[in-house]
Amino acid sequence: MERNGAEIITEHLIREKVPYVVGLCGHGDLGLLDGLYDRQDEIKTISVHHESVAGFIADAYYRIKHEPLATFTSCGPGSANMPVALGSALMDDSAFLAITGNVATSQFNRGPFQETGRHYQADFTSVMRPYVKRSYQATRPEQLPLMMRQAFATMRNGRPGPVHLDVPLDVFVEKTTTEVEDAALWDTTGSSRVGASAEHVAAIARLLAEARRPVIVAGSGVELDEATEDLLVLARLASIPVATTPLGKSAIHADDELSLGATGRNGTYQANRATRNADLVIALGTRFDDRSTSSWLPGYTYSFPKTKLVHVHIDPTEIGRNFPPTVGVAASPREVVRQLIRELQAGLDLSETSTSRQEWLNDIKVWRESWESHIAPNRTSDAVPIRPERVLHELRGALPADGILISDVGVHHNWIVQEWRPGTKQTLLQSWGFASMGFGLGGVIGAHLAAPDRPAVAVVGDGGFMMLPSVVATAVQYNIPAVWVVWNNGGFMSIRDQQRLYFGKDRELATTFRMDATGEPHQSDFAAMSRSMGGEGITVTHPSDLASALQTAIAMNRPVVIDVRVDDSIGLPSAATWELPPLSAPTPSFGWPDA
Repeated sequence: MERNGAEIITEHLIREKVPYVVGLCGHGDLGLLDGLYDRQDEIKTISVHHESVAGFIADAYYRIKHEPLATFTSCGPGSANMPVALGSALMDDSAFLAITGNVATSQFNRGPFQETGRHYQADFTSVMRPYVKRSYQATRPEQLPLMMRQAFATMRNGRPGPVHLDVPLDVFVEKTTTEVEDAALWDTTGSSRVGASAEHVAAIARLLAEARRPVIVAGSGVELDEATEDLLVLARLASIPVATTPLGKSAIHADDELSLGATGRNGTYQANRATRNADLVIALGTRFDDRSTSSWLPGYTYSFPKTKLVHVHIDPTEIGRNFPPTVGVAASPREVVRQLIRELQAGLDLSETSTSRQEWLNDIKVWRESWESHIAPNRTSDAVPIRPERVLHELRGALPADGILISDVGVHHNWIVQEWRPGTKQTLLQSWGFASMGFGLGGVIGAHLAAPDRPAVAVVGDGGFMMLPSVVATAVQYNIPAVWVVWNNGGFMSIRDQQRLYFGKDRELATTFRMDATGEPHQSDFAAMSRSMGGEGITVTHPSDLASALQTAIAMNRPVVIDVRVDDSIGLPSAATWELPPLSAPTPSFGWPDA
C-alpha cells in the first residue's frame, strides 16, 4: 500500500492511540495537516495561537495520563517557539513528540524561506537537541516508520522525555510502499521497571533498621512511576514521615499524618527541619536540584554526609550528582519501594528503634504545630489588597480533592509550593526545572484533555498571562472549561523582590508595571480581555468575594478568567534558603537556627 510521509505519521500516531495532535499551521507543515484531514474521526487536531502553548498542552497531558501527544509546527520561527515548552518537559521528565516542518530537501543549502542553514543545511535539529531526549530528521518517507517507532520507545522508556522529529515538506507529500510498523508488536508502551539488587535491598533494610530519625523524600519520580500508593504503605509500615520535593508535592495527601510538605526555600519548617536533622534520608525519584535543597548548602535542608542517604532514581546519572549516597540505586522507585515493603512484611525487626522513632514523630508534630500557628491566621485575613495565603485558602476550598491545580511561574508559584495542600496524586502540575512562563496558561487545557471529568484551574501571574493570553480563544474555540486565576500584583514581583534583597530597596528596574511618564501603576483588565475573546471574566478585589467567584467560575463549565488583585508587599516566610552565587544566601526568616 502506498502512503505519503504525512499518512505514515498519522497512521503511526493512531496505532499508538494518540488522541490529539496540537499545533500551529504554516507552510512547512501543510503536508502533515493534509494527512491528518482524512483521519479526523480517529485523531483530533487542535489549533493554537502560539506554538509554545501546543507544547505546554502536551506536557500537562502527559503528566496526568502518562501517555504522549504530538505537536506540529512549521519551519523557522514557528518551531523556534518550541524549546521553551520542550525544556520544561525535558527537565521535569514529561514526554511528547514535537513534529517540526522544514524546507524541501531539494532546496537544502539554497537559503530558501525560513531555512536555518548558515552552518549546516536545514539545521533545525541543532536548535532542538539540548531540549529533547533525541532528535530525528527524515530526508525520505521510507525513514519515517522506523523513526516513529524509535521516537515512541525513546519517549516512554527509562527516564521519560520529549522527542523531536523534523520533516521536510517533500517528505510529508512523497509516497512510499514501506510498511507502517505495528506498534503493538514492538511494545514501546512500558517504562523501565527494574528493581534493586538483593545486595542493595539488604543494605537499605539494615540502614532502615538502625535509623532512629528516618525521612522519606518523595520526588516527582514517585508520581511518574505511579508509586504513590506503595509509598504510603512503606511509610506506614515503618512509621517514616514523608517530605516531598516541590515538584513531587502531590505524591502524598497533605492531610496525612506522615506528610511534612515540601523541602527547600519555599518549603515548610517541619520538612526542612526533619530532613536536616534526620539520620537517614530515603530519596525516591528526585535529582536534588538547588531550589529543593537550599542550593546544597550544608545544614539548611540536608546534612549529608552526616545523614546517611539512600538515593533511588531511574537515571543513573542523577545518583551522586549533588550528594554522596550511602546506597545509590539506579532503578524504578516503585519497584524498590515494593521490595522494601516485602522486606518489612517478611519480618524486618524495627523494635530497637521503635521508641526513638516515636519520639522523632513527636518532635516533628511540635515543629508542624509551630509552623501552622505562625502562618494559619493569614489564610483567613480580610486585608485588602488580598493576601496571597487567602487566595490559596479559598481556592483549596473551591477545588475538589481530585481537582487539578496548574501553577504558572512567578511569585505565586512560591506561595503554592509552600501553601497548597494536595488532595490526590497528580493534582498539582508545575514547570519546575526549566521554569517556563506560560506552562500554566496552556497546561490547564492539557489537563482538561487528559481528565475531562475533573475541574482544572491554573494560577498565573499578571506578567505570565500577558505573554500568552490567546489561550482563552483556544479554550473558547474547542469548548474547554479552563479556569485561569490571574495573580494580579502589578509586575514580575519574584524578581523585584530579589532586586530589593540583593541590591537595595530602591534599586528596582524593569520589574514593576508602571507608566513611564508618570510612574503610576499600569494595570490591565484581564477579565475584560477574556470577554473580548468569548470567555467569561470576573474581577475580585475583596477577599469576601473570592470563594463565590471561584465556585461560580468552576460551575460555569466555560473558559473563565478571574482577575484577583493580590497584595504585592507580602513576603513569603522562609524555613530554608536559596543561593545565587556570588550573592549571599538569605538567612531563613522562621525557626533558624534550630533550637
